[in-house]
Amino acid sequence: MKVLHRFEQMIGKVSGAAGWLAGCLCLLMIAVVCIDVIDRYVFDSGSIAMQELEWHLFAAVFLLGAAYTMREDANVRVDVFYTKMSPGRKAIVDILGTVFFVIPMCSLIVWSAYDPVIYSYQLGEVSMDPGGLPHRFAFKALLPIGYFLVMLQSLAVIFKNIRILLAEGDIEKFSEFPDKKK
Repeated sequence: MKVLHRFEQMIGKVSGAAGWLAGCLCLLMIAVVCIDVIDRYVFDSGSIAMQELEWHLFAAVFLLGAAYTMREDANVRVDVFYTKMSPGRKAIVDILGTVFFVIPMCSLIVWSAYDPVIYSYQLGEVSMDPGGLPHRFAFKALLPIGYFLVMLQSLAVIFKNIRILLAEGDIEKFSEFPDKKK
């Protein structure tokens, strides 16, 4: 049980660092948007590179912040039934949801995004818009990185919920259903 907790903490630190970076990028994005708005409406000028940077920073905030959101259990879910469940049943729902939905989805995205990132790097892809940003591969790389971080945090969620089940002794009740008659 201590080993699971240590892994959970290590993964939590990685997710926390990604969340911190997302927070810093959020501040940078706010500054870029302010500069772009002032440039556009005060000086009647604009920059395609600034607009693209806004989009890329916005994507980076969400892709890097997703694992942190999961760590803090602030992700969106339907809580109609979940809130009324015991901690053991919540743990089972979290484990099953993570194993059958989150990890396969993240694996698919990481796997399918790898080749386009490598191809973009090999091409030296730049923005198709004149005056746009260079090094498009760096922004494309955020997709597999972000989902890999979510997949890593998913392991911590599983470890945490296994610890909850072991602590409550609910692991034996895993096969019991509430309406099952004895």
